[in-house]
Amino acid sequence: MFLIVFLIFSAFGWWAWARDSGFGFLGWIATVVWTVPISGTLLGLSGGLLTTARLRRDRRLPPTAAMVYDLLVVVVPTIGRHDTYPALERAVASFCRYLPAYFPNLRVDVVIEEGCEAREQIARLAAVTARIRIITVPRGYRTPNGTRFKARANHYVNEVRCAEGEARDDVWVLHMDDDTGVGPDTTEAVARFINAQWLAGENARHLAQGVLSYPREHAVNPLLWLADAVRPGCDISMFAATTGRGMPRAGLHGELLLVRASIEAEIGWDFGSQSIVEDAEFALRFCDRYPRRSDWFPGRSYGASPASVADFVRQRERWAWGLFMLSAKRSIPLRRRLLLLHNVIIWASGPMQHLGLIILIGALLGDTDTSPASAVVLPIWALNMAYSVWLYWEGMKINALASAQIRRRLWWEPVCLVLLMPVFSLLEAVAVLRGLVRFLRNGESTFTVIAKPM
Repeated sequence: MFLIVFLIFSAFGWWAWARDSGFGFLGWIATVVWTVPISGTLLGLSGGLLTTARLRRDRRLPPTAAMVYDLLVVVVPTIGRHDTYPALERAVASFCRYLPAYFPNLRVDVVIEEGCEAREQIARLAAVTARIRIITVPRGYRTPNGTRFKARANHYVNEVRCAEGEARDDVWVLHMDDDTGVGPDTTEAVARFINAQWLAGENARHLAQGVLSYPREHAVNPLLWLADAVRPGCDISMFAATTGRGMPRAGLHGELLLVRASIEAEIGWDFGSQSIVEDAEFALRFCDRYPRRSDWFPGRSYGASPASVADFVRQRERWAWGLFMLSAKRSIPLRRRLLLLHNVIIWASGPMQHLGLIILIGALLGDTDTSPASAVVLPIWALNMAYSVWLYWEGMKINALASAQIRRRLWWEPVCLVLLMPVFSLLEAVAVLRGLVRFLRNGESTFTVIAKPM
């Protein structure tokens, strides 16, 4: 698919250039905004090659991993609302079903706020098995730096583990969202990674992350399921290139994040009251203290796409807003923020990169000619477009494979995916623009928690 799209857009670009190589003001705008993403494209493609090499190497491994006798603690913070409880129940059930196959020493810590509305249901869920423990964050709990939201809950649990003597190298913490479960492939991949660290000696890794996937049966809106195909696509490209090479400078996800308890105890989660992307900030602080000590593994987590377009936009808006704030945080060394700064600049220009907006500006200016300033950028444009399509294409394959019943793409899904990519990119651009506006206004931080589909 990457090669096909690249050849098509290259041929079309040269044909259009040959017909009319003149350019005006709109051509200068297009030359800049459609060329800027090339650095991210090259980084993502290098990650895709790294993933391919990793998967080929893993095929030569023994068919099953060895048992892991280190303590594995799954941490699941939840807001504890009634509309999020069904997804939480599904996720916790998957932990108790699949993880004990390789982790006999397993505990699931469900973290709730004191007085949350679904506390009785969560208590009944914990009563099913001794593996589940409820940790209640007191309403009056405050961190030294005034951290709020999910990071506050993570820091409280971290303090509990320290007090219980579990901040050790042989204790691993698996962070999961309350709508994200695991499967057999997740369990085996995590076991292989932890076992490999015992053999690595001084080169052992302290942190790793896998692939986020979104099974079809967890999706309320099939079109938003297609729109979320970009997320596993990013996991096998950009995140594989950064986290997989030992430096998670592009950030981390809050789910399927595996870290040693001793490392988490040292870094903590007390990042201040403005932190709403605590996972990305944890990644940058990890890079500063433990360079070249992270890794990537091919196991999947099983989450759910947003239920509505409004939830989709609000989710992306919070991410963008938080990353803009993090990129400007001077308490983190600039050298650790450079890649994040690069990414947020590209994301901030995302609305300007949309073809619809470019044409609209051209229509207002009376100039709709997007011919570039130089033919040299035509293959760069084709490369960027091919990479964008490839992200969605491969991500959709991962999501289809993660589905329980139909583990293949239905005939209409690839067609709709390609045709609706301009719509998906428009939604992403709107969310980024809203996040940028909130960042520039420097308003009060909020942490949006969308409804979680079953």
